[in-house]
Amino acid sequence: MPAGSAGGVGAALGARLRARDLSAAPAALNLLESTAAPDREQAAALLREVSPAVLGREAPGHVIGVTGPPGAGKSTLLSALLHAWRNGAGAGARTVAMLAVDPSSRRSGGSLLGDRARIDFDPGDAGVLIRSTAAGERLGGLAWATRAAADALAAAFDVVVIETVGVGQAETDVADVADSVAVVVQPGGGDVLQFLKAGIMEIPDVLVVTKADLGELAARTARELSAALRSLGSSATQVLAVSSLPPAHGVDELVAALDEHRAGLDVAQRRRSARRSAALTEFALEHGERAVRALGGRQAARELLAQEDPGMDVPALVAALARRSP
Repeated sequence: MPAGSAGGVGAALGARLRARDLSAAPAALNLLESTAAPDREQAAALLREVSPAVLGREAPGHVIGVTGPPGAGKSTLLSALLHAWRNGAGAGARTVAMLAVDPSSRRSGGSLLGDRARIDFDPGDAGVLIRSTAAGERLGGLAWATRAAADALAAAFDVVVIETVGVGQAETDVADVADSVAVVVQPGGGDVLQFLKAGIMEIPDVLVVTKADLGELAARTARELSAALRSLGSSATQVLAVSSLPPAHGVDELVAALDEHRAGLDVAQRRRSARRSAALTEFALEHGERAVRALGGRQAARELLAQEDPGMDVPALVAALARRSP
């Protein structure tokens, strides 16, 4: 298809990602982040090229959500994880894309987009992509562009990390998108009580207590979290104490825990559910809750989505709901 034709640029970028051409990633992200109507059409074409229907399977990349309260040490931890992945911890050297979500201002809509500056990486390493992205209208959550970027990058990179800000809607959103979720807490921060109040204990696949070099304080926090998980019947969630500062401690164990979780996961089922959830959210934002009610409500809309081809991407699922809307 010529580049100037409908979907040409987007389709070409999607095909390059499908072929694991990492150099296509920055242009693909620029396209997905654009709000211009023509670019949205190109973005839809890009996503079709990396959809399960075209790939013949789910995208191979491991999508990992990393979230937790500000100051918990997420960026330092990600620097250590990035070093471990690139240097062959676990399954051998892996290519890594990181999406650092920065909050958007309620007043201006702007975003600092500075999270990537806190992640230590080699700018000349072609196997690494780090991109700051705005939360947009999803204050505390994930914008459509971030969800779409994770889907697209998973076709090309071995690991795709979404780092979210704050505590709240971000946890729920990232759990809907990621294959594995790591919630990061710092020792002695009263996190157990806050997590119990917020229901966040149900979200992580791995709980990470940072600053393990603090010794007993970190160990006590890890014990409290483990006890809280057992009381909620979530004993399968691993709790790890990690020190990201040299000499790092527990980072390789965290890599192994994330790999183990992914190995035991029904990735296709989890991602189908994530796409349908995202499609319902996008449909409600685009057409309003009245349109959802016209479909018979959210449960009825979910049942309609379940009837569609399981390989359809989110824009196609949104369009399918729109076609069924009275």
